[in-house]
Amino acid sequence: QVQVAESGGGLVQPGGSLRLSCAASEWIFNNYAIGWFRQAPGSEREFVAYITWSGANTFYAHAVKGRFTISRDNAKNTVYLQMNSLKPEDTAVYYCNAINLSTRRLHDDFHSWGQGTQVTVSS
Repeated sequence: QVQVAESGGGLVQPGGSLRLSCAASEWIFNNYAIGWFRQAPGSEREFVAYITWSGANTFYAHAVKGRFTISRDNAKNTVYLQMNSLKPEDTAVYYCNAINLSTRRLHDDFHSWGQGTQVTVSS
């Protein structure tokens, strides 16, 4: 059963910004770290960033560090991904989900993904 929903994607020019939102069930939000992942055409899904359930710790993939910021709003059960200085290589479908902090992959307790949100960076 899918318990997350991504939104906020779109078409943006190189150098532009977007903010993605991840609405999660209260159970996931209060018990798991949340990660953002992305999948470009012809590529495997890859890790982008995560935030722990307390919000005290974050971690980013090397490709996005310094450009993307992950945050959470506990009152709204929502995790955000602020993406700045976007590049064409950031083009992908972006997904959020509970994350295994050791492997930086989908947490073992879950087996399904949401529909994701498309981000296209192009002039």
